[in-house]
Amino acid sequence: MTKPLTNQNASAARFSFLPVSLSLADLCGEEYVRAICANHAFLSGEEPASVTETAFKRLEFLPAAFEHRLLHLLPKTGQKVGPRLAHTAGGATTRQFEAHTKLDLAPLGALGYFRIGEDGHLYLITKSEHYHAPLGHSFPGYHLVDRARRLGIPNATHNNTRGYITRRLEEELVSSVNELAPGDAATLKSVLASTDPNVLNRVLNLETGSLAAEAALKLVLARFYRADETMPAPKYHGRIPVLLVVGDDDGGLKGNYHGTTMLTQMMRGMWPELYGAASERGFRVAAIRPDSIADLEAAFAAYERDNLKIAGFFHEIVMMNYGGRLLSREFLQRAYELCREHDVPAVADEIQSCLWAPGLFLHREYGLRPSFVAIGKGFPGGEYAASRLIFSAAFDCLPQFGALVTNGQEELAALAYLVTMRWASANRDVIRQVGDYYAARLRNLAAQFPQIISSADGSRHMGCLRFRDTATATGFARLLVLRGIDISAQIYKADCPPSVLTKLPLIAGGEVVDFVLARMAEALREMEKGKSPSAGQ
Repeated sequence: MTKPLTNQNASAARFSFLPVSLSLADLCGEEYVRAICANHAFLSGEEPASVTETAFKRLEFLPAAFEHRLLHLLPKTGQKVGPRLAHTAGGATTRQFEAHTKLDLAPLGALGYFRIGEDGHLYLITKSEHYHAPLGHSFPGYHLVDRARRLGIPNATHNNTRGYITRRLEEELVSSVNELAPGDAATLKSVLASTDPNVLNRVLNLETGSLAAEAALKLVLARFYRADETMPAPKYHGRIPVLLVVGDDDGGLKGNYHGTTMLTQMMRGMWPELYGAASERGFRVAAIRPDSIADLEAAFAAYERDNLKIAGFFHEIVMMNYGGRLLSREFLQRAYELCREHDVPAVADEIQSCLWAPGLFLHREYGLRPSFVAIGKGFPGGEYAASRLIFSAAFDCLPQFGALVTNGQEELAALAYLVTMRWASANRDVIRQVGDYYAARLRNLAAQFPQIISSADGSRHMGCLRFRDTATATGFARLLVLRGIDISAQIYKADCPPSVLTKLPLIAGGEVVDFVLARMAEALREMEKGKSPSAGQ
């Protein structure tokens, strides 16, 4: 395991990422790549030898020169390094999106964990571009995707012609989520044949996290309602499904977030009149307060009887849409015990936490065995919109068109997954060390300013500072943006604890952690002295 190089000063910690160097043949297999090369040479008329050389040439995923360039730029964060875009496009979006658009921060260039905004300033992307870019911009490993495109590997396929890379990714996801040894074909075959509701061995290829969460919801409700008239009556036909979600501290629904489709919006309290009509006979939603085992016990007592039945327990582990709340191991393990006792599938929504956890899946650290895991955002690294729902064959009950999207089977998107997974898996120990280092320093920072910050929360890179009031949180975020730290306060929910969230890119080492913490401390000292105007002034 790679260890950080430190001296007596804790703020001088340095971490070394392990080198990863792979070719398309390494990722996709020699037989497949040779077939691709031969077919491309035939179609294009190119020389077969040069085509093959491209496919077998290894690429360094994170070269030392790339890292050194980023560290060279680090002191320039917040400085004006390029021209302001004087005449920009206005766009034609909705009123709400227009009101929240920050044109100064819109990209005019990006590299690694940096973005140059339209105002010409250099910004450090401490939110990883809202969780889409865990390996930063222009990650060198994704040049394998460019090579694949040059070799004629098509991106567009159909559900009926899922490509080889897509199918290979499905197998790798199942192997990874079940912690199988690489290349263990015999165990993988056994896992794929299982019908245990807690063995994850099916993959639906989708595009966005919302669609992955919605697919899980469809599969859960399919145990109560038929997807079409040709299907037999489901197991719990005639009973009213109740969906359990982790809500807010007051017992309301708004704390949970599982996407933007109509039904998942209703799960968090939107469309109240429509939900009111649906809840009479269609489905109901019950909120469990974060970490409240008493609420769990009461819900299972109330809804596992008469004509009611709990249909599923939907949860995140880090509630990044509710102040970065990290749910406790004890709470989630008790929830899973109750789910097993009552034949209730648990749906782990890892759209936010996937990949940032060492080993790719945070639920494994908690010892959880969900029936569904929704992943996305981080895995394709911002190169494509590509989510996945990994689930148990016990719930494989929808017809062909029950939960698909035509573009979900994109081959190059699957390849981006494989690139990300290989680098993150090879560096899992370093990722853990950097994340633990950041979390410890964030907690220490919070303790130094108790009059301003109430607590630090989150998990490793997914760090959160919780403030005493909304105006202070907003003012802190504003000061950091002025210092080139791309960050924002979570204030769009009226009942959400005033918080500032971060999600540092995985390629950021100790130097970046130290830099971000220094800028945070600088802003907090300014606020403590009363030099900073509040958000309302």
